[in-house]
Amino acid sequence: MPTVMPIYGTRPEAIKMAPIVIALQESADFDCVVTVTGQHREMLDQVNDLFGIVPDHDLNILQQRQSLSAIMTRTIDGLDKLFTESKPDAVIVQGDTTTSTAAAIAAFYHGIPVVHVEAGLRSGDLMSPFPEEANRKITSQITSLHLAPTSTSKANLLAEGIDGANIVITGNTVIDALLTTVDKHVPFSDPQLEMLANSGRRILLVTTHRRENQGDAMRGMGRALARIADSEPDLAIVLPAHRNPVVREAVLPAIEGKDNVIVTEPLSYGEFTRMLSLSHVVLTDSGGVQEEAPSLGKPVLVMRENTERPEAVDAGTVALIGTDEERIFKEVYRLLHDQEHYDSMANAVNPYGDGLAASRTVAAIAQLLGVGRRTAEFEYSASF
Repeated sequence: MPTVMPIYGTRPEAIKMAPIVIALQESADFDCVVTVTGQHREMLDQVNDLFGIVPDHDLNILQQRQSLSAIMTRTIDGLDKLFTESKPDAVIVQGDTTTSTAAAIAAFYHGIPVVHVEAGLRSGDLMSPFPEEANRKITSQITSLHLAPTSTSKANLLAEGIDGANIVITGNTVIDALLTTVDKHVPFSDPQLEMLANSGRRILLVTTHRRENQGDAMRGMGRALARIADSEPDLAIVLPAHRNPVVREAVLPAIEGKDNVIVTEPLSYGEFTRMLSLSHVVLTDSGGVQEEAPSLGKPVLVMRENTERPEAVDAGTVALIGTDEERIFKEVYRLLHDQEHYDSMANAVNPYGDGLAASRTVAAIAQLLGVGRRTAEFEYSASF
């Protein structure tokens, strides 16, 4: 029985890896050895707890205000020791974090095949998102099996000379995770949110954390939120604040004391999916939210200049608005007051998956390791 080692370290990775881990654990074809780096700590542990995943190995690399170089070196060093002791038949990494690239490099150095989940996303700008665009391109160069979420992602890989025989379109496992979580009606740990959920008020859900937005851009976001709060007193703005102190120091001063702004600690994944389902508009610079919100018919305004997830932009449920304070204010205002525009974005179009990505992933890994065959690839349909 081949040993397969999923490796992840951040909350977004954990969410997208969880359906794969569960599918591997339920399979009779694999020994699944879960390894976490702890690049995030509490947020990572929350997701593992929600899905009932107990890691077999935990590198616990988290340090306060650690640099990207520290994450990279501590992860490679920890995995080097682990791979020396026990060499899995394949390593699975997800997406574009420093953990995923470090794990891929460490596996490559030990001659272990790398399986890359969510392969092929590209923004076209090496510095945005930073460092994610570089991470995902580096990982692609040393990957044995590329699991692309969409046909667009596959086309990106083919354009870079990746052999099409090593690419499988699976859909995105974030949809698997979302569909199994959103109906659980997870109670909010913050009483303010539970009261808000029962109030019937319109909600603007806001998330921000991107490194390239830190500094002046995030301070502008904070000022835009303050203006929105002042102009829309009946609107509730919910901001689960990222734990990075640099993010908090930039965004929070402008909205402090606003009665209709609720700033919380990061929500558990179950709580976040419930808040996402309750929201009227989503304002974010996150990648994963761009994939999740269209499943629930929520218009998404993305505070970035580009996106490696163009499918929802093409479908009309996501709009790129950049980080300019004035534009953020105007775009939110338009969605709140122009019903025709709102309706045009709120169509529940999901170009990212059908909830079966994990099963396709496991089948593709089975073929890679000679214990099974691939299944039919994911094909986007507007009927999802």
